[in-house]
Amino acid sequence: MNSNDLEKYSSAITLSDMELFVFPELIYSLVLANIMSPVIWKWRQHESFEKLANKSSYRKLMRMRQFIMDEFDFNLDLETWGLTNKDTELRRFTRYLSPQQIAESNALFGYEGDKYYFDVDIRRHFGLDKYTTDIIPYWKTETVEAMDAFRIKPGYGRAAGECVSLATLYAAAAFIVCGIPLEDIYMILTPLHSQNFIDLQEGILTNNRRLITKTMWFNGTEISNKAQRALRNEQVTVVAHNTGCIHCLYDNATIDPRAYEHFKTRLAGYLSTGLDMTVFASFLRSYGDYQKYFQVCRDCHGQPQFIRAELLYHYEHGSPFKIGDDTHDKLLAEVSDEDFVRFELPGRMRCDRLCEVLKQGIDVRRAAGRDAMRKFIEPTIPDADKFVDELSKFVHIEANLPSSDKRFSNGEVIRISPDQSCEEIIDYLRSIRTQNTTADLAFYAFRDMETCDWRPFMKAAVERSPISLEKTQAMSIAEVYGWLGNMPSDSIYNGNRLAQPDELVNYLTGDGLEKAVLLANVLRHRHPEQELHLEVDNSSILLRGEQDYEFNSAKRLQGQMDITPAGEITVAARSSRPKE
Repeated sequence: MNSNDLEKYSSAITLSDMELFVFPELIYSLVLANIMSPVIWKWRQHESFEKLANKSSYRKLMRMRQFIMDEFDFNLDLETWGLTNKDTELRRFTRYLSPQQIAESNALFGYEGDKYYFDVDIRRHFGLDKYTTDIIPYWKTETVEAMDAFRIKPGYGRAAGECVSLATLYAAAAFIVCGIPLEDIYMILTPLHSQNFIDLQEGILTNNRRLITKTMWFNGTEISNKAQRALRNEQVTVVAHNTGCIHCLYDNATIDPRAYEHFKTRLAGYLSTGLDMTVFASFLRSYGDYQKYFQVCRDCHGQPQFIRAELLYHYEHGSPFKIGDDTHDKLLAEVSDEDFVRFELPGRMRCDRLCEVLKQGIDVRRAAGRDAMRKFIEPTIPDADKFVDELSKFVHIEANLPSSDKRFSNGEVIRISPDQSCEEIIDYLRSIRTQNTTADLAFYAFRDMETCDWRPFMKAAVERSPISLEKTQAMSIAEVYGWLGNMPSDSIYNGNRLAQPDELVNYLTGDGLEKAVLLANVLRHRHPEQELHLEVDNSSILLRGEQDYEFNSAKRLQGQMDITPAGEITVAARSSRPKE
């Protein structure tokens, strides 16, 4: 494994925001790692999903949304995985991307987004504003095991994860539990967000813990407006699919060009809608300052009655019924009679007359439609041009996707089916590892130490585990050894899979082999001049530095590893199941 491969494969262990940006194939590798995980396959036996066994994928996906909402928190604690510094990260990746390219595309290195993000002070929103020096947080993406382990992390109690973790979780769960083929799931990454487009019905977007249907996308609520921020205002950096990926900065793309064109067409259809009274009511819900120019009319025993639009929206806020849709009349029935007047309110447009105009088929996405709308509203609404411009942007979003002007190579297509068992999928992925980099990287993200080279894991452990160093900085080596000895010995990973040192510290549990690796990280940073030697013989673990440290392991691995003062990691006498 050369230095470039070692950097990439070790990145499959740590999965930081920067690593995913530089090595976009890692994104789908984590999806595959989650698909191999027994955690999500157990969800199939959950009572609520067993009841939906014969229902449609759409029904299952809607239930999945509630399941994830109930079981997972959105974790935006930027320091969960510790701190690093800009120079270190830039030096790591300078052979792949220039510092300017990174700064223009990554929030940790100065990216601020377009004017919208300046207006909402997005760095303050995410807590990035406090990082005014070269010190920055690791934004790491969690495996499903690490997400699930938040349940035992002090201060949590439920599973948790950040946006990329939730996106990869949703992709795997949609496949395993909902039976949605990988061909219908597209991952979309921007500098500040990650979500999936699921090609089902009119299209569905995942957004952290939520799902957004096309109807919800255009309903004008605060939740939907926030869900739109990334695709409205950011450059999409990566689109990942089972056929490959495409990156905004790289000239080569591995995604099937036909699949990419299909995705672009379907996403464009999702992001655009016609204008009827339901959509117009959603626009006013989103742009509340315009409500004062409208009034709603109802018939009362053959006589018209009127109510200010902003007052009716106030009623809507606490009601299951909505203005402009099939429940409109039910909402009107909830309004106090005293809030209606029998005369037309001056200076306000009647929504019933607007509805008649919209039925003529005005398309504000086109010049003729904008002119017609402008002419209709000019007598009532100041700055009609601005109103029409905002209305047209509301009903039509142009996603800033990576250009199709790329060199498309034959992608390494992942061909698995939801009808296969977990074991069959693992066997298939193992069989294609030698010719499929994404599948090979998936076993590293899966932490399968039985079939993977140990060097990437160890490189990640001793170079990118700041939490374990921070936790132990006030302890002597003897105290660290004693603390590890008293720590519960359950690994968060099953079988011969290993946690990284910072996962042990965050969840305060770990197998003896994992504890030995944590101690090796501490020794490496306390005494870099020392050579470290790790002997793994099934249950017996021996770490040698200036003295010997012994641990007991429930893992069944064998091998020896050395770390030289220069940082070179060598593995010898390794015993494991060979790659097929």
